[in-house]
Amino acid sequence: MTSVFTPDRPFRLGTRRSPLALAQANMAAAALMAAHGWGEGSVELVPLVASGDKVQDRALAEIGGKALWTRELDAALKGGRIDAAVHSMKDVETIRPADLLIAAILPRADARDRLIGASSIDALPRGARVGTASPRRAAQLLSLRPDLNIQLIRGNVGTRLAKIDRGEADATMLAAAGLDRLDMGGIGVAVPESVMLPAPAQGAIGIETLESHRDARAALAAIDDAACHACVTAERAFLYALGADCHSPVAAHAVMKDGRIHMTAQILTVDGSDQQRADALFAEATGPAPASLAAELLQGASPPLAALFAGASPS
Repeated sequence: MTSVFTPDRPFRLGTRRSPLALAQANMAAAALMAAHGWGEGSVELVPLVASGDKVQDRALAEIGGKALWTRELDAALKGGRIDAAVHSMKDVETIRPADLLIAAILPRADARDRLIGASSIDALPRGARVGTASPRRAAQLLSLRPDLNIQLIRGNVGTRLAKIDRGEADATMLAAAGLDRLDMGGIGVAVPESVMLPAPAQGAIGIETLESHRDARAALAAIDDAACHACVTAERAFLYALGADCHSPVAAHAVMKDGRIHMTAQILTVDGSDQQRADALFAEATGPAPASLAAELLQGASPPLAALFAGASPS
């Protein structure tokens, strides 16, 4: 079923129910109204509970991976209950259903991680308990501080901050973009990308619709940031070529420089004891360059590091 947007009804944006997801959906709604001159009430948010929000005591990779963030929104799109779905792009699988299309990506916010609980990674006490559910953050932290005690901590931003307040962990890492969007920009300290490279697509908001929904695609095209879209597409192409999955400690960040994409990428072992990092400059987000960068990292990797990606199912 394909829903059709007309002035007789609102444009329906599907979103997860978390405070951050709702904030991002409101950003997408505001962008649409501004771009098209739509009035108040012309965009309706349709909050849905994602499977990933229901289970908080296990790592995402153990219970189904990134599809747990998109499954319900995908079903709503295909069932015609929404016209488009708003996603944090770092939570979207690299392989998407063929009948769905990332039609727009908003300008990317601060892609860095923020440390909560200490003034810097070096300032963390020896053996400090750092809560995270991210294999990338865990590996990067251990590569810098092998003495740290990494503990699983999941939940939305408020839940994780509350766990730190209760002393369940000494520190945690959160995306700067998410904190900023929740008006929590004063919390924590930003970690330079030279110290901790962010996750692929971190800080980017994507809006997805049906490939066949021409009206929605046309509406969303007006709010697409072409440069950000190209950079995020390149990061996701790199992730796909690497064969990374939800267990894989991978970082990548691309920026546009003089019309070309400059990407820095990193792969690590789970314990952070081994890593490879490289840069590339290329013209096309979907050409062979992202895959070449992935191949370069794997060729330079030790057998234990390379084995983490051999035969992985991209997610």
